[in-house]
Amino acid sequence: MVIDFHVHAFNPKVAEKAVEKLQACSGITPFTRGTAEETIQRFDEWGVDKGVLLSVATKPSQQRVINDWCAEQDGGRFISFGGIHPDTDDYEQEIAHIKELGLHGIKLHPDYQGFMIDDERMDKIYDAIERADLPVIFHSGYDCVSPDLIHSTPDRALRMIKKHPKLKVILAHLGANMMWEQVRDVLAGVDGEVYFDTAFTSMCPDELMQAIVEKHGADRILFASDCPWDSSYLIKEKILRLSISEDNKDKILGGNAERLLGLK
Repeated sequence: MVIDFHVHAFNPKVAEKAVEKLQACSGITPFTRGTAEETIQRFDEWGVDKGVLLSVATKPSQQRVINDWCAEQDGGRFISFGGIHPDTDDYEQEIAHIKELGLHGIKLHPDYQGFMIDDERMDKIYDAIERADLPVIFHSGYDCVSPDLIHSTPDRALRMIKKHPKLKVILAHLGANMMWEQVRDVLAGVDGEVYFDTAFTSMCPDELMQAIVEKHGADRILFASDCPWDSSYLIKEKILRLSISEDNKDKILGGNAERLLGLK
């Protein structure tokens, strides 16, 4: 099974507006206009069986609406994660709600939500996520919304991981977007259930991706695109070019995700 671990779609009430805003910020022409239906069409074109659907609550009042909508999309072609906002007072209740909905993990975006990944105020939230036995995926590295302040750098991510060694962590964008040399030197190979996804890595040189995969271990790499901002097909072709065994390619393309999410 081919599982794209990092895709975005939006409630149809806000999809077009959200995509327009992100397109203006990034300067990237998206592969969809942000709807679930278009995303599934791309899955069919790109040879993807399922996608992990990620949404971000940019203010506390959004989290319940977003989580309920994500739950409606779960099943079929989507494996939905929920989201919480770090400034909410009821994070424990919302994490419990995410569990009750049957969502498979939690998405946090340090840049959009205004926190450093190793901020002490986040420790209680990380502890609650760990108690719920849910994986948490972070945007890591550069983001156009905060070009001058990167909220999840490899060194900050490493500090957080060492404080929370039992937390199931996925660092998107191969550890840190556009900071792949630092990922290779500082972060790759860290102990723990720490995964890197390959979202938005078309610009990462193949040899650098190869080095990160070899140092971190293919068992902890997750195939991902960041659709609609990158193409599952292009990222899949990139993984297939790596000088690793076919077994390891299969793990990256879906086997690791199945194990992490308990799908087998």
